[in-house]
Amino acid sequence: MIAGPPEGPLVLPDAVRQLAGDDDARPVWHNEAGGTTFEVDGAGGHRFIKWSPTGSGIDLSAEVQRLRWAARYTPVPRLLDSGHHSDGQWMLTQALPGSNAVVPRWIADPQAAVAGLGRGLRELHDALPVAACPFDWGAEKRVEDAKRRSGQLHPGQWPAEFADLTVEQALRRVADPPPLDRLVVCHGDACAPNTLLNDDGSLAGHVDLGSLGIADRWADLAVVTWSTEWNYGADWTDALLDAYGVQRDQARIDYYRLLWNLGP
Repeated sequence: MIAGPPEGPLVLPDAVRQLAGDDDARPVWHNEAGGTTFEVDGAGGHRFIKWSPTGSGIDLSAEVQRLRWAARYTPVPRLLDSGHHSDGQWMLTQALPGSNAVVPRWIADPQAAVAGLGRGLRELHDALPVAACPFDWGAEKRVEDAKRRSGQLHPGQWPAEFADLTVEQALRRVADPPPLDRLVVCHGDACAPNTLLNDDGSLAGHVDLGSLGIADRWADLAVVTWSTEWNYGADWTDALLDAYGVQRDQARIDYYRLLWNLGP
């Protein structure tokens, strides 16, 4: 799913207006399904509102459950409120310190940002206990989900490295996952915009945890290294893996990038 800062004015949903109260709500992130994140700052404190309109296919209740669970072990946004009505769903969280790794300060210093991404993901993987996690993000589950959605997949929109594959060919390639390296609780959308860094490059926290679950750590590593190309304009894979503390495994990277391409 394509996401990024909004390119034009957005209508403020009534639920967002009510949650913001007298404070201004500023849209800061928008995806093609219509989901929007609003930043709110004022007398009520610094907070964020996620809004998912009915029919978007994004179920915020999944992230609510994961935030409540992960907050016991690692820095994630504190949930303040959540709910739904006929127009959509919302989730209100308290802002974490730090800034995401794609603000101008980090874009101008990609080496430091990439090191922070690698160390921060390792901290997450080490902190979250697999034995206590009730959520699954394993390859087998994701492959079955991709098969169910095969009619909704559009190869014409795939990145260049997979553009020559048909849906059937891609599904065949992901049908046989590589052997497990290390089972961890994965972020599920590990990328630069979802990692918050302090001014010194240390981890401030992680956001956007709607797919968090148990999987091979390369499911996250493949995507977070990919995001260095999207966000910093170059391939920083080896630098990020060095900061994380693991050697490059290109076969696992290729597999999990293709699986991600079929739907997180």
